[in-house]
Amino acid sequence: MKLLLTGATGFLGSRLATDLQTKPAVNLTAAVRRCVEIPAAHIVEVPNLDADTYWSTALIDQQVIIHAAARAHIMKDVMADPLAEYRKINVDGTLNLARQAAEAGVKRFIFISSIKVNGEQTVLGKPFRADDMPAPEDACGISKWEAEQGLLQQAAETGMEVVIIRPPLVYGLGVKGNFASMIKLVEKGLPLPLGAIHNRRSLVALDNLVDLIITCVDHPAAANQVFLAGDGEDISTSELLRGVAKAAGKPCRLMPVPAGVLQFGATMLGKKAMAQRLLGSLQVDISKARELLGWNPPLTVDQGLKRCFDDSVF
Repeated sequence: MKLLLTGATGFLGSRLATDLQTKPAVNLTAAVRRCVEIPAAHIVEVPNLDADTYWSTALIDQQVIIHAAARAHIMKDVMADPLAEYRKINVDGTLNLARQAAEAGVKRFIFISSIKVNGEQTVLGKPFRADDMPAPEDACGISKWEAEQGLLQQAAETGMEVVIIRPPLVYGLGVKGNFASMIKLVEKGLPLPLGAIHNRRSLVALDNLVDLIITCVDHPAAANQVFLAGDGEDISTSELLRGVAKAAGKPCRLMPVPAGVLQFGATMLGKKAMAQRLLGSLQVDISKARELLGWNPPLTVDQGLKRCFDDSVF
């Protein structure tokens, strides 16, 4: 099977490239923005991802595409119109690739979307489901939702199968962003006022997400479906911090400050969005992937957290 992977040098893409190369039946082509070496993979340099990108050479004889490249995780976006910038890559770039892929005879297009398509938070005990009505709130979520709609329309028009996967926060060795910042705070042993948080959040270990994506490469039941990814375990922010400390071999110093006090303080400081991520709930239901694909996350949360510090522990 010839398979094209975009975003092959990113946090998710690099791990996908490594694992795909262990599959004897996969002949991998990695699309990258700058020339790099990926052992056992054919490299195609694609400097841009937009409506004008020319993909024909990269698409020759390809059967499956995993589209992991995207504009995401912009913590302090300085663009005058962030949504327009997200649309250039996540919508226009994605649909341009999919259109050319269908014309080239690609059979299946796997799109790595985001749980942000469902929304930013859930009511405790009422997780997002794969078939819920989307309710994106920010530019990233809106652009991913628009891309999903365009892909499903192309699937209906061309017959190319589309698989959409929406992960929540992904963690693992080499993780960046807020999760990496949290790890650094725990490793420093700083006392944190998050010992009395009773929210529930779903995460997905990098290994688990990669396993789900690879399952979707050729599973017949995955065609034209939307799946939510997750570890199958929901934990509180307090439990997550304790788990990170245990995995790092560090003491966990948490002070039991009431969530309401933290929420008020964060709002006064203009950190309402950060407080929502730390104090609010965001749960996902992965039962659709379990039932249709027979898929179960191979790693527990504890095992996934250990992988953040040592990728060879299992």
